[in-house]
Amino acid sequence: MSSAQWAVVCVRTFIVSMGAALGLLTPSPNRLDQIRATLLDPLSLRSNPRPNEIEVIRPATAGSSQAQSSFPLCGRGAGDCVIDGDTFRFRGEKIRIADIDAPETGGAKCADEADLGQRATFRLAELLSSRPFRLEAIGSRDVDSYGRKLRIVANGGGSIGAQLVDEGLARPWNGGRRPWC
Repeated sequence: MSSAQWAVVCVRTFIVSMGAALGLLTPSPNRLDQIRATLLDPLSLRSNPRPNEIEVIRPATAGSSQAQSSFPLCGRGAGDCVIDGDTFRFRGEKIRIADIDAPETGGAKCADEADLGQRATFRLAELLSSRPFRLEAIGSRDVDSYGRKLRIVANGGGSIGAQLVDEGLARPWNGGRRPWC
C-alpha cells in the first residue's frame, strides 16, 4: 500500500470515528445491542428490572444530535444537572441520593463545609457522567420533605453514595443532618 493510499485509509477512519463520537452516525439496533453487551455491566442489561428500579443506559438528551455525556452543574437552564453533592436533576425530577449526606454548598456554615461541598458536587457530576447508572427506590418513603425523589444511585462500581463516602466527600445517611463545621 502506498503512502497516499494509507493516508486515505487514515482520513476515512478519522472521519467515521469523529462522526460516531459526535452522534452523527447511529449504529443499527442490533449493533447497539452488541455494543451494550460488550461495554456495560450485567446490572444495566437485565431485561426485567426489579420493581421501583429505573434502568439507565446513558444519560442523554432525547433528539439531540450529540449525546450528552456529562452532567453539568445546575445553573439557570433546565435539564439533567448536579445541584450539590447529594442532589441532582434527571429527566425533569430532583433526585436525592438516599444513602448519604453531603456538605451544603449554598448556606454552608464554614469555609471547610463550603469547600468539601464543592468538591462533592464536582465529584458527583463526574461519577454520573462517567458510566451508565441506575436508580432504585428504597423502603416505603419515596419523596423527602423537599419533594425530591429518594433513590440509591449505582453504577458498575456499586453505590455512587458509598463511593463519595469512601472518598471522604460525604457520610452515610443516619436519618438526620449533623454539622460539618
